[in-house]
Amino acid sequence: MRLGRAAGVTDTGRRRLRNEDAFICEPPLFAVADGMGGARAGEVAAGIAAAALEEVRSETRGPEGIVALIAEANRRIWERSLTDPETAGMGAVVTAALFDAVGETVAIGHVGDSRAYLFRDGAIEQLTTDHSLVAELVQSGVLTPEEAERHPQRSAITRALGTEPTVDVDAFTVKAEPGDVFLLCSDGLSIMVADEGVAAAIEAADRDPARSAEALVAAANARGGEDNVTVVLFETIEGEEAEDEPLERGGSSEPEPGSDSMGTQASEEPEEPSGSLNRHGAGPGGRLAALLLIVALLGVATLALYWGVTR
Repeated sequence: MRLGRAAGVTDTGRRRLRNEDAFICEPPLFAVADGMGGARAGEVAAGIAAAALEEVRSETRGPEGIVALIAEANRRIWERSLTDPETAGMGAVVTAALFDAVGETVAIGHVGDSRAYLFRDGAIEQLTTDHSLVAELVQSGVLTPEEAERHPQRSAITRALGTEPTVDVDAFTVKAEPGDVFLLCSDGLSIMVADEGVAAAIEAADRDPARSAEALVAAANARGGEDNVTVVLFETIEGEEAEDEPLERGGSSEPEPGSDSMGTQASEEPEEPSGSLNRHGAGPGGRLAALLLIVALLGVATLALYWGVTR
């Protein structure tokens, strides 16, 4: 078994002025990070998390390997927040997946309320459990899943990277099968589109990761786009992996050459590392909102100047 097609998309959404999400779509590693914090600190935290995860080595495998990557991301965010007053209190949530061709498994590591899903045989399964207040209330029986979807504190998380010197990481493996499609997403998708809608979008796109990614972002925005929305999808198919290439990665936060305006990156087959992170900024929703704000501010300034001159 081997990896097939993969794609990632990030968009600012319809309510936010900037994008504080980041994603990695570099087979065999895939991840979504969602930053939090004042000013631009959330964006910084998500970027640090993505950079740390990108340093996966060829020998990194299984739950232990992905826990080590996420723990390193936590350490870097924590230390940056201590040394840079402008980023004090920042943090990020992350969900990452690492494919192991030898064991034909996918290791999942998870902190926060970004999610991992598995689409198999026409049905979708949520693999991760949110580290959030409402998820805990549902598990304890205080809330029903339907009540949780409407709860005013549904975005309150109970675990994140960078808020403490160490962090507990949920990690496990999933036995992959040919035809599986794995989805990682920020809560900008999950709070706007129900699991059934996610499954329908993937099925309608004929399980193609690139088309599914675009459809899921469009669906979240069509329902209001309350938050940044980021999705990464990859499939497992029959066949043997090509000879392993070195997986040492680093680089900058610049978009990959050829990325479209929504921050899309797709791969038909696993490729050699490009040397730069697949992290992308504002999509069209955020740019439009920012442009409208600038136009409004210019209008107010013009009226104020006119008023001052005519007085």
